[in-house]
Amino acid sequence: MTERIPCVNEGCDHKILPATAAKTGGYCMPCKQEMEREAYQRYIEANRRDVDLYEGITDAVQVLKIMHEPRIRDPLIRYIPYKYSMEQVYLTLSAEQQCEMKQYAMERIRSDDEDTGKDILMYLVCYHDLPLTVEIPELLEREILYPAVLFKGASVETRDHLLHQVNHDEENRNLILMMLAYIGDDVVVQQFWRWKRTQPTWASEMYVAPECYALQAGWELTQDGQRRELFITPSYSLYEVGETDARERVKGEPVSLLEPTSKHCPWCGGIFISLMNVHARHPALHSVDWRSSQLDVQTCLLCSSYGVVYMEMDGEGNPFWSEHNVKPDGLDDIDLEENKVEVSGMVSMILDDSAEGQRQQRLFHIASEPRQPFHGSEWAMEPSLSQVGGHPGWVQDAEYPACPACSTTMKAIGQLDGEMIQEYGEGMFYMFVCEPCQMTAVSYQQS
Repeated sequence: MTERIPCVNEGCDHKILPATAAKTGGYCMPCKQEMEREAYQRYIEANRRDVDLYEGITDAVQVLKIMHEPRIRDPLIRYIPYKYSMEQVYLTLSAEQQCEMKQYAMERIRSDDEDTGKDILMYLVCYHDLPLTVEIPELLEREILYPAVLFKGASVETRDHLLHQVNHDEENRNLILMMLAYIGDDVVVQQFWRWKRTQPTWASEMYVAPECYALQAGWELTQDGQRRELFITPSYSLYEVGETDARERVKGEPVSLLEPTSKHCPWCGGIFISLMNVHARHPALHSVDWRSSQLDVQTCLLCSSYGVVYMEMDGEGNPFWSEHNVKPDGLDDIDLEENKVEVSGMVSMILDDSAEGQRQQRLFHIASEPRQPFHGSEWAMEPSLSQVGGHPGWVQDAEYPACPACSTTMKAIGQLDGEMIQEYGEGMFYMFVCEPCQMTAVSYQQS
């Protein structure tokens, strides 16, 4: 048997065959490969160059076309990001530029780049409420049926075609029902009402009743067959600003978000957090019948991650734990310490040996100007998701909780992105109200 010799790398205890040593200069293969990786990394760092694809380009349409173009991965190239996000650039588009981007999206679809084309159309619909009335017949011809929000501006002819098709297209029935829900005009509402009273023959093949698809588009049928909206409008963005970022500060007004309270959750013992405390007369809440001067949505972050948490209001508008809360299954089995959710900046900070610990200050603003109701509805677009008002950005299916006191479906009034709550946070916390019962609710979804 051939005697093995030690690797020449100091600190390595591997032994190798003489033949291997002759090929590698005496190094074992792991050490040799690591040396090659380090040499390659040094080569990259020494030769990498910065590339600014946006240099000299000021036209927003051209900027967006570059943003949507796939990047060729090259370790020797470091692409300089544009000074504004894709969302910010889309919001600067004039009406003429929106139409130009719409035409470009259809060109991408016709050239078999369907995903990019759909993404562009979705930005235009959600950020600018741009109707795709002319383009929808071609989308249908190409069997592009998703995302359903693209179809909310469909023509009467398209609506009637879909109402006929839903009875015959078994394969796409689920998508067609969502498309009809987003169209949601009087004719669709009446059809959903007829289906609710007399289930169609194909209803037994669906996971939910046909009328339940209305929830995906943010509305439901009332007891007498009318359309009831399930989210408030307009929508106002919520965002965090740095203490020295004066330029951002002027874009909105301060708002109270993520404030700890002195009360504790009876289930897990964690501190209740005020997710959002907004003056009830703020324009975002103009359609909400709230009896107190402030709308304070409090919850336990941990427990609302496992089920809906309800809060009632006392005579002065202060939230308190509702007796209607039902502990979620499995909550007793989790490690509360390991799974607790802490808001970034809530932990006490010791400034020096003599100073008392104090909570780190975070500054939040609410935008001064409203945005389109569906702006934050597609969370996968990665827009600024935290908002008051607007269609929820459901990570999963639409889940509007029922008020435990009166059984009415509660209205969505806002949402907070998990990344705003804690570093590396994920998912979304959704906030709801029942106006007759003056009750709030918080739920959570993640991918």
